[in-house]
Amino acid sequence: MHFKLILAFVEDSETHNVLEAARKAGATGSTVISQARGEGMVKSKTFFGLTLEAQRDVVLLLVEEHMSRSILETIAEAGHFDERPGHGIAFQVDVEDAVGVSHQVRKLFETVKEEI
Repeated sequence: MHFKLILAFVEDSETHNVLEAARKAGATGSTVISQARGEGMVKSKTFFGLTLEAQRDVVLLLVEEHMSRSILETIAEAGHFDERPGHGIAFQVDVEDAVGVSHQVRKLFETVKEEI
């Protein structure tokens, strides 16, 4: 079984929605790293020298490759990434190998078998 890693940088107010949407789309687990910061094309606004920026969460999802695009599109919609500039970004990368996921592989095997 081959996996993809989806990395999503999400406004912390949208993290719960993104996680729920990912689970409904077939993700079997996630890791959330809180309080990340980032900057897009438009620099963050400042107020008396203090930067005003929303906190971001980094959501990591190890997903089966046949389900990855669907999950990626689902979380982009749930997080409003394309509707609101600077609201979030997500991408996927290939995973060469993974351990500690045998319990998820058994569950995913049946799901992927039905899709193929």
